Amino acid sequence: MALSTVRMGCLRLNPMNSIIRSIYCTRPNLVTLKVVSVKDIKKSDETFIQRNERIGRPLSPHLSIYKPQLTSLLSLTHRTTGIIMSGIIYGVGIGALILPSNIPHYVDWLASFHFNPAFLYVCKAGLAFPMAYHYLNGIRHLAWDYGMGFKIKDLYKSGYVVLAISIITALGLASL
Repeated sequence: MALSTVRMGCLRLNPMNSIIRSIYCTRPNLVTLKVVSVKDIKKSDETFIQRNERIGRPLSPHLSIYKPQLTSLLSLTHRTTGIIMSGIIYGVGIGALILPSNIPHYVDWLASFHFNPAFLYVCKAGLAFPMAYHYLNGIRHLAWDYGMGFKIKDLYKSGYVVLAISIITALGLASL
């Protein structure tokens, strides 16, 4: 194996705004290159995780080291409510196509169980919250598209307002 040192040229802008390569510069960059023949490269059967364990590299702590912030939790909630609504829409749509009877038949079947009104209220609120939150947070995002509300104080205030109005709206829709 041989080590070689290469002197790299510096990039400078000329008055015409085009980049030219200059051999001489005030601070040359030195790069050390290691020349390796193809025969020296071995194919390893070891996975990325196995290699990191072998050399003692710790697993990245990922989300466990960060303090949850309102803005990140609201972003996660926005994505989650979108996924929940998509799942409900696809589930009802595919169910309407596949099931042998029509939807009113299954609504009557559920009504025949005579669920506790408090349980029904909680279920209806659980169905209404994703729609209310996703809709209201979408309006918040539209305000951001116009460049409004990017100060930290405004972000937190609008986040709390969206969360409160979403809960009130979901509870109101569930009471219908």
